[in-house]
Amino acid sequence: MDITPSEIRLRKKSRLLSLAFDDGSSFDLPFEYLRVFSPSAEVKGHGPGQEVLQTGKQAVSVTAIEPIGHYAVRLVFDDGHNTGLYTWKYLHELGVNQESNWKSYLDRLKAAGYAGRPHAGH
Repeated sequence: MDITPSEIRLRKKSRLLSLAFDDGSSFDLPFEYLRVFSPSAEVKGHGPGQEVLQTGKQAVSVTAIEPIGHYAVRLVFDDGHNTGLYTWKYLHELGVNQESNWKSYLDRLKAAGYAGRPHAGH
């Protein structure tokens, strides 16, 4: 069964994308989290092991949300990034796995020599 959002709100001041889904779940996804987990080839690479660690995205903002058919949105970030298509399924997965994804990201930053940071959006 396909999951679809019943509400999408861009909260620029708090730098969050608020999502409510038709299964009753809801998530507030920080812009930085969405940017560093972009589904684009620039971030994901073109295959396993080719992921590119995104750094310095703490202050990134989403300037626009562009609908893509009835299955996704393109998020336009103020750092010029706009190539990731965030499907409903991927946005839902980002919400469900937010805590573990963010911990993994912070661990990768630390391993790469970047100082530890607080949770995105805080």
